[in-house]
Amino acid sequence: SKIMISDFGLSKIEGAGSVMSTACGTPGYVAPEVLAQKPYSKAVDCWSIGVISYILLCGYPPFYDENDAKLFEQILKAEYEFDSPYWDDISDSAKDFICHMMEKEPLKRYTCEQALQHPWICGDTALNKNIHESVSAQIKKNFAKSKWKQAFNATAVVRHMRRLQLGTSLEGPSQITPTSPCHGHLLPEEEVEEEE
Repeated sequence: SKIMISDFGLSKIEGAGSVMSTACGTPGYVAPEVLAQKPYSKAVDCWSIGVISYILLCGYPPFYDENDAKLFEQILKAEYEFDSPYWDDISDSAKDFICHMMEKEPLKRYTCEQALQHPWICGDTALNKNIHESVSAQIKKNFAKSKWKQAFNATAVVRHMRRLQLGTSLEGPSQITPTSPCHGHLLPEEEVEEEE
C-alpha cells in the first residue's frame, strides 16, 4: 500500500549533521531531547516514525495523559509498553523496530538508513495475522477527538515551549521545566463536545 505523510507546517530541510534548537512539534510525537530543550538532530524524526509505527500497529499512542506535565514526563523518560492484548498479535520484529526508533538516547537511536535495513522493514517477519479490525477500532476510540481540540492543544504546547525558550534566553536559566504544566488552558472534553 502507498503511504501518504502530511502536516509539515513546522518542518525544514537541514543538511547532514545539522543541529537544531527550535522548540516545536506535536506533543505526543515529539522526542525527549526537544522537550528537554537540548539541541537536536534528524534523530527526532526517527523518534516520531517510531511513535507513528506504534500507533499504526496497536491503535493508540505510546504516551498519553490528560495532564501535559505527566505526558512530558513519560516522553522524557521514554516510558512506554507493549500492552496485552493489543500487542499480542504483533511480531517481536515490529516491537524491536519500535524500540530502536524510540530509543531515549539520540546517538543510540536508529538512523533512517538503519531503519530501512531492519528485518521488519526489509524482510518478511510480520506475523500472518490480520490486525486491521482491532487496530481500526482502537484508532476510532482513541483518535475520535475533535480536530479543533487537537490543534488547540498542539498550539498551547508550542506556546509553552516558546515561553520556556524565551525565559531561558532572556533570564538565564529558567525556573520552568519542560515537565511544568502548560500555561495555556486546554479545553475540557465537555466544552469541545458542545462545539461539535
